[in-house]
Amino acid sequence: MACGHPTDFGNNQSMLAQKKLFSAIALAGVLVLGFIATSVISYFLAQDSVSNRIARETLPLTSDNIYSEIEQDLLRSVLISSLMAHDTLLRDWTLAGEADPAQIVRYLKEIQRKHETTTAFYVSDQTRNYYHADGVLKQVAADDDQDAWYFRARNMNAPYEINVDTDTADPSRLTIFVNYRVTDYQDRFIGVTGIGLSVNAVARLIASYQNRYGREIYLTDREGHVTLRGPGFEGPETLRERHGMQGIATTILTNPSASVSYEGHNGRQVYVNSRLIPEFDWYLIVQQAQSSAEARVLGALLINIAVALAIAAVVGVIGWFSVRNYQAGLEQMAGTDALTGCTTRRVFEAIFNQALKNALRNDVPLSLLAIDIDRFKQINDQHGHAAGDLVLHTLTDIVRSHLRDNDTVCRWGGDEFLILLGDCTLANAVLVADTIRADVARHTIRPGEDAIDCTISVGAAEYQKGEELRSLVARADLAMYTAKREGRDQVANA
Repeated sequence: MACGHPTDFGNNQSMLAQKKLFSAIALAGVLVLGFIATSVISYFLAQDSVSNRIARETLPLTSDNIYSEIEQDLLRSVLISSLMAHDTLLRDWTLAGEADPAQIVRYLKEIQRKHETTTAFYVSDQTRNYYHADGVLKQVAADDDQDAWYFRARNMNAPYEINVDTDTADPSRLTIFVNYRVTDYQDRFIGVTGIGLSVNAVARLIASYQNRYGREIYLTDREGHVTLRGPGFEGPETLRERHGMQGIATTILTNPSASVSYEGHNGRQVYVNSRLIPEFDWYLIVQQAQSSAEARVLGALLINIAVALAIAAVVGVIGWFSVRNYQAGLEQMAGTDALTGCTTRRVFEAIFNQALKNALRNDVPLSLLAIDIDRFKQINDQHGHAAGDLVLHTLTDIVRSHLRDNDTVCRWGGDEFLILLGDCTLANAVLVADTIRADVARHTIRPGEDAIDCTISVGAAEYQKGEELRSLVARADLAMYTAKREGRDQVANA
């Protein structure tokens, strides 16, 4: 072919990739240095404000974490109880007259085993029988204080309640119950079901947080009596009797949340955060002495600095050896059509601008071909979009077989392609276009058992001095539509 003059686009791309590599490394360095600087500044600020941080940040965060885990267990329990309350087996068995108690006992035993609950129960409003995984334990009665929970749940408007009570199956055990109302298919009340969780599970949670954070954690009731405590708890089990807390006990017990402090043993300041857990009607108390907090802040900041230095080393090594290839991959993905592998419209303008600079610098022509598949919509309609995709892919392969390495194929629209030919006159561009057109017409594309013979219409245009890309594309498109009007499977030039 008469067309042939390579451009500098590849070299410029390489230079651009190197610049991006250095920019990425520099940015990583700045971020890491900024992290180190922030850590050092935070250390000095923390020395002056450790008291405020303990009272307003670290202790409330611990409280929130414990509260969230308690809430998570409660929500899981509510979900299980809801499934039980809406289980057709439970409802149908009740409505059928509770003929076989062993059936519901097996059901409750399976619930207890599968979900690892402390207890599972059902009380029928018809018989007032208290069904349990161990059998029928009793009949609830309105004059029995131990059964007050049932009549409270029976008359409430909410679908369920959570309460802390002794377990009917084991009165020595304190249990967190989810009491869920059961209704028939006409929404009439027929009983209460649910599960129970051991309060010891909350105690284990307190112990784990106490070991992890080095803070004293316990729970009290509305009167200030300690109900649950972590290991190592010492002293009186009433807030108003604990050393130094006489003056803040009222504040804690009259507010849903509070952050206060008192002077403990040896004159050390002790910071206290309290939070009401409404489901239990208990207060969660988290407290911490100042000196231990200072040691943890210093240790955490030193660790942060060490981590920052390690990150700096890792980022430097990885950035130096990997960023260039990664960046090249991203640029390839952004600039390449996924189906055909052609250049996308997004980057074609940059390629055209570079090719134009080369053409003007070397005083050589620059031409553009606009290709459109004839009756492509009909191909999609008759053979399906998968066949249409195969036609696009095959057309791209044919086009590339007639081009040089420095020519560019762009997927401009759905079935429209542009070909940029450097150092190529309009006459030579028409010859290239006609060769491609003839080769496409000779090909039979076979998606499965179908056979598709397709043709293309091509418009050719040569760059005119001072012309913009959109004008050149418009002239090539106009020539292509002329080819279509004149019968398709033709080449026309502007």
